[in-house]
Amino acid sequence: MWVEDEDLTLRAPNASRLQCQVNKAFTSRFLPAVYLLAFLIGVVANGLGLWKMGANWRKWTSLNVLVLNLGLADLLYAITLPFFVSYYLNGSVWIFGIAFCRLARCLFHLNLYASIGFLACISVQRYLGIVHPMAMMGRFQTLRPVVFLSALVWGWVLIQTLPDLWFSKTNRNFTHCHDSTGDEELGAYRPYTLIITLSGFVMPFLIILACYSRVLAVLRKNTNVDPNLKARSINLVLIVLVLFSVCFFPYHVFRNLNLMSRVWQLEGTCSQTLKNIYLSYQVTRGLACLNSAINPLVYLVTNENVVSRVRTFRERAWKSFIYLGSRSTQSLSDRNTLRDVGCEELCRVSEDL
Repeated sequence: MWVEDEDLTLRAPNASRLQCQVNKAFTSRFLPAVYLLAFLIGVVANGLGLWKMGANWRKWTSLNVLVLNLGLADLLYAITLPFFVSYYLNGSVWIFGIAFCRLARCLFHLNLYASIGFLACISVQRYLGIVHPMAMMGRFQTLRPVVFLSALVWGWVLIQTLPDLWFSKTNRNFTHCHDSTGDEELGAYRPYTLIITLSGFVMPFLIILACYSRVLAVLRKNTNVDPNLKARSINLVLIVLVLFSVCFFPYHVFRNLNLMSRVWQLEGTCSQTLKNIYLSYQVTRGLACLNSAINPLVYLVTNENVVSRVRTFRERAWKSFIYLGSRSTQSLSDRNTLRDVGCEELCRVSEDL
């Protein structure tokens, strides 16, 4: 049986060795920097967003409830990032216990699939509000339906992510904290990962794609739509596209490819392609965690008060810029006039002399 070391050297129980080493210096520099950035932005942005929403809880809409759950999922994951910054800076040595290793890794997937799930719910809410506004007004007058929907999303995400707690996350010496599992449980972990990719990523993505395609079609044809609503809807679509293009899609592709490459390595295959897959997977792991820093943008484009304040600030800043420019032009004109008058007086005095 093959055993995988932390440096990705595959060793057989006998004296023979199959070397398939990957330089992990890049991982030890890249992931701590990205995790620290995601922690700082995620905690500050989500904390401020949730605090602002809590201060205006009497004015909550169904969209506010969905964004609230999105922010909670981000904070749950963001608070674990300092531990992984310490882990990678300490040479991939885990000192926080086996149980917390499993919990922290599970919280990553909990945040990931809760974010995708609530983004799908937001897309459905936008679809109903723009494509079927009358149905939206009739069925969502209270917050009870969306609270029930949020509970369903959390339940579905927990059903998908809790099995991850049963897979081993540490090596025999309990010094490492794997993001997937050891080689001895790889046979069961690969099908689980494929299932959760389909149920937690592919299905919500298809829902989002269908909803926003219809929303954009309606906004393009209907000229009576409020320009502010149209702009906010388009900005929301752009943010979701960035999230899926940068954070979600690359991670799921290379996550499954990396697990497959580990199987090939265990069968005796080692190539530069397999090493590149591993390094690409590490990059996508860092990009995936950035969703907790990008998600607060959803709050900005869906909150009418914030959008109106930003618009007002922008208009005031532009007016101030124009005012200062006109004052500068006027001052320059006054100086030129005084200079011309001074020249005329000087010439007249010279003639008198």
